[in-house]
Amino acid sequence: MTKEDLRIIYMGTPEFAVESLRALVEGGYNVVAVVTMPDKPAGRGHRIRYSAVKQYALEAGLPILQPEKLKDPVFLEQLKSYHADLQIVVAFRMLPEAVWAMPRLGTFNLHAALLPQYRGAAPLNWAVINGDKETGATTFMLKHEIDTGNIILQERMPIGEDENVGSVHDRLMLIGKDLVLKTVDLIIDCENRGVTVPTIPQTETSDLRPAPKIFKETCEIDFGKTAREIHNFVRGLSPYPAAWCNLAIHGKEYENVKVYRVEPCAAPSDKDIVVPCADGYVRISELQLPGKKRMDARALLNGLK
Repeated sequence: MTKEDLRIIYMGTPEFAVESLRALVEGGYNVVAVVTMPDKPAGRGHRIRYSAVKQYALEAGLPILQPEKLKDPVFLEQLKSYHADLQIVVAFRMLPEAVWAMPRLGTFNLHAALLPQYRGAAPLNWAVINGDKETGATTFMLKHEIDTGNIILQERMPIGEDENVGSVHDRLMLIGKDLVLKTVDLIIDCENRGVTVPTIPQTETSDLRPAPKIFKETCEIDFGKTAREIHNFVRGLSPYPAAWCNLAIHGKEYENVKVYRVEPCAAPSDKDIVVPCADGYVRISELQLPGKKRMDARALLNGLK
C-alpha cells in the first residue's frame, strides 16, 4: 500500500485543523472526503460563516460532509460510501462508535497536549494558565472514553515564560501536522509489513489535569490570586477568548474590559493601570474597553481626559 492507495476521511473544524489537512493534500495523500461542522450564521448581519476546514476543502476541491447529527443514518451511509481505510480527527466533535469504528484501520485523533494530561476541549489554554513549561501533541486511536485511547506518537514543545496561548497554538499547529504525517506513514508501513501499529496505553494517575471547555465566566480575572497566577491566566486566554474584568480608570467604571497582557510590578504608578493582588500588584499593559479597539494601556491613558 502507498499513500496514494490509502483512502482517508479527514474530520476537523477550526484553523488548528487546517494545517494537517493541507499537509496531507499537498503531500499527495488520498483524502477522499472531509467532515466538518455545519455552517452557522455569525456577526451582526448573521451571514453564514464556513469553518476554516471547509474553506480549505472548497479551495482544494474535496468532497465535504456537514452532518447535524453524527448518528444520522443518511450521514452514516454517505460516510460508508467512501470506503475509507482510515479516518483522521483534528479538533472536531466526540464521535459515536458507529463512526470511529467504521474504517478497517480505525480512526486516530491529534490532540494538542501530552496525553494523558489535559484531556478535554481546551488543552493549550489550561497548560498556559497552569504555568506549564512544556506542552506537545499526541496522536492516539479513538475509543469510547474521550481522549483515552492508546497513544501512537507524541512530540514535545517548550512554552515560553511570557508566551501567550495564541503563539503556542500557532507553533503547535505546525508540530501537529508533521505528527499527523508521521502517524499516517507509520500506519502504512505497518500495514505493508502485516503488523499491528505499536501503541502505548495511557497511564491513569492521581495528578492528571483536565482541560474543560472555557466559557465567559471562566475568563474573569480573580485579583485575589498572586501576580504570577494572574499573569499566566491572562496569557493563557490571549488573544482568544481573552480574560476580562471590571475596572475603574480615572474614577470611571468600565465593565467587561478585555485584558490581553499583564506583568507583575512592585508598586502603583500614575502612568500605568495597576491593580493590587494577593502578593503585590499587576500592571495591565494591553486591554480593550467595550466598543473600542485593543490598545496599549499607556496610549489609552494618554487619550482619556
